[in-house]
Amino acid sequence: MRRPVRRAAVLPVGAGLGVAAALLLIGTVTDGSASGPPTTSAPTSATSAAARTVAVASASGATVAAPQARPSAPALTGTDLDGNPISLAAFRGEVVVLNVWGSWCAPCRAEARDLALLSDEVRGAGIRFLGINTRDRDRDAARSFVRAHGLHFPSLHDPTGALLLRFPPEVLNPQTIPSTLVVDREGRVAVAIGGAVTAGRLKPLIDRVAAEG
Repeated sequence: MRRPVRRAAVLPVGAGLGVAAALLLIGTVTDGSASGPPTTSAPTSATSAAARTVAVASASGATVAAPQARPSAPALTGTDLDGNPISLAAFRGEVVVLNVWGSWCAPCRAEARDLALLSDEVRGAGIRFLGINTRDRDRDAARSFVRAHGLHFPSLHDPTGALLLRFPPEVLNPQTIPSTLVVDREGRVAVAIGGAVTAGRLKPLIDRVAAEG
């Protein structure tokens, strides 16, 4: 049977107490790479608890969680990179791809072109992209990143990472940049990815959530 794999995060020197508290709460996830037939034994209390939440995984191991296992996304409200008000709630009823990025982040640059093309491709299908720009205190640096990579979707400006701490750390590790979440039409997190992602990995996951109606 598959064994739970502990994911650890290294807390950088000088990190705030809020981030430290969040990281201490990171739980266990199941490594989906093992092969073999599924077990038919009765679920234990540990597996039942795991089934109630979404756990972050790499792009290659990410899956769409069952509806009953999806936590509600927190309220995300703020301003975009031009200072205009924006919120996640404004997209309720659509599938939302939340991408956490920073202009200083090399993996963010690596995935940006794929995200730009994919966001344009799926926009007319009731699917929207929303960025969370983090740790960029200078909005000019973030706007330059957007222009350079042709990102046509808006981004919440989150220079201190405060919005990231609103998520359960097993869903979004505030130290993992980039990260991508897929939020279903009812505002629940259906997919949680830590690290860079490609369009080829992300689109089938988005399509599955969008197909739920």
